[in-house]
Amino acid sequence: MKKIALLLLFVFFGFKSYASYILIPMDAEGQKNHLKAYGVTYWTLEKQLKVNWLLNYRGGSFLLPDTEAIQRECQIRGVSYEILSDTKTEEILNLIASPSQNMEAVILEKAPKIAVYSPKGNLPWDDAVTMVLTYAEIPYDVIYDEEVLNDALVLYDWLHLHHEDFTGQYGKFYRAYKSAAWYIEEKKEAEALATKLGYNKVSEEKLDVALKIRNYVVGGGFMFAMCSATDSFDIALAAEGVDICEPMFDGDASEPNYQNLIDYNKTFAFKDFILERNPNVYEFSSIDMTQKRQILPTLDYFTLMDFSAKWDPVPTMLCQNHTALVKGFMGQTTSFTRDEIKSNVLILGENKSNGEAKYIHGIKGKGFFTFYGGHDPEDYTHKVGDPKTELELHPTSPGYRLILNNVLFPAAKKKNQKT
Repeated sequence: MKKIALLLLFVFFGFKSYASYILIPMDAEGQKNHLKAYGVTYWTLEKQLKVNWLLNYRGGSFLLPDTEAIQRECQIRGVSYEILSDTKTEEILNLIASPSQNMEAVILEKAPKIAVYSPKGNLPWDDAVTMVLTYAEIPYDVIYDEEVLNDALVLYDWLHLHHEDFTGQYGKFYRAYKSAAWYIEEKKEAEALATKLGYNKVSEEKLDVALKIRNYVVGGGFMFAMCSATDSFDIALAAEGVDICEPMFDGDASEPNYQNLIDYNKTFAFKDFILERNPNVYEFSSIDMTQKRQILPTLDYFTLMDFSAKWDPVPTMLCQNHTALVKGFMGQTTSFTRDEIKSNVLILGENKSNGEAKYIHGIKGKGFFTFYGGHDPEDYTHKVGDPKTELELHPTSPGYRLILNNVLFPAAKKKNQKT
């Protein structure tokens, strides 16, 4: 076992010999800034150094080679770290390798190139992912419809979908905001962009964007979506070639029997859902639990599932946290109806008593997707115009950690990416 541990160290960190190692603990007691710890890990990968993600060891800690530069970066960013001797590192790796322990060491090799699909005018705090990437100091590019349709996705390893409406119904904000200046302006801008790109309708343009994203995932990409980008993406795919938009959205009537024309075989995650036909109802379909759930905010939590780290490293990576019980939070799409999730999709986080899934993951072709319900993990009822969340006040947020797990996921060695 000792020889195995030494060999693992040799493989993990290459040919260079290190006298000691840096452990970035990720448990509740050992880490004062979980979110920035991901940023330090990403920064280390950018320096062409490998990192070990110690799954289920002290909350999913990171093991890094010991260099002065990494120590300094931890100090600058306020990230807790420990210096380990070779002997102590060997003990930890022996523990993790033991068949009796639900732990695994996954090698992170390369910093993934990140794209955020978002309207160019949006500020970073309009979206939880851009907010936490900015706070963790993880670089990303903002792309939108023009870039996606021009095949820019091939340049990226990981794609996040902003809270978009891929159905062309402008977020179903019509009843509450049809007279609001921002709604009128955003609708006008969306129509102008669709026209510029050669489309007669926004819904037709958004469908082609969704199809490009689908092809990106099928070809081996990693896609992460939150809130309305989750169900509206699947709805757009299922409604390909079917007009589901009412006149106030696209200028003509929807097809009268469109529910019967929905093809669930085309979706990533959802099945058997019923679309909401009324344009005055702030809801896309029966997928979302927002209007069906009966739960007090003080009791709103979801539980992360427990997977076998050695046999199921992918879902284990995505669920790494310092707590298995995470505060719930609302959104246009808050969570997903359990019975409308396809059987080949993994439930990563759920409120079982309420019949809802909050956090799900699946494989599509050669790629992966993760859907996370809700808008902002630290703003329970985020509404239009609400002030931004100050992540300096939430450096140990379990809900935000789940986002960053997905950011690092593509860095893992390909042999670990199996389910």
